[in-house]
Amino acid sequence: MHLKKTKKKNEWLEWGKALLIAVILALFLRSFIFATSVVDGESMEPTLEDGETILFNKMTYLFDEPEREDIVIIKKPLKNYVKRIIAMPGETITVKNGGLYIDGNLYDQAFLHSDQLTGTGRFGPIKIPENSYFVMGDNRMISKDSRNGLGLIQETEIIGKSEFIIFPFNEWSVTD
Repeated sequence: MHLKKTKKKNEWLEWGKALLIAVILALFLRSFIFATSVVDGESMEPTLEDGETILFNKMTYLFDEPEREDIVIIKKPLKNYVKRIIAMPGETITVKNGGLYIDGNLYDQAFLHSDQLTGTGRFGPIKIPENSYFVMGDNRMISKDSRNGLGLIQETEIIGKSEFIIFPFNEWSVTD
């Protein structure tokens, strides 16, 4: 009888250890590698919709530089923003005649539908300083971005890269 109690106690102890390790691992991943963010508003539609929860990678830019078209999480004092990188440090961006130009070359925004391109407006030329990025939302008509309120984004303000839509579950997918 005593052997059965000891065996049962050891089994509970093993389950407790496994649960503790799982919790510590989850906290580590949540604190240092992955985090979630809820999309607030329609500025990234149709790529990301209001209310969707995205999983973003906090470690990506410790080992790599942000790239054009990355969907990034930007930390500002009052709010985090989800935007797409359009122009890189050292580049010059201009929008004229319905086209977006980077260093004088028309930039093909394949991630947008043709009807979305008209909302970009007119601006520039703007030379992007070192350690800064020009970001825009995919829904150009209503997006608060580098054109109209957020300004140029410092590299230190980029806290992660969007990787997946994780909620609602029926829309689970990779963000691009």
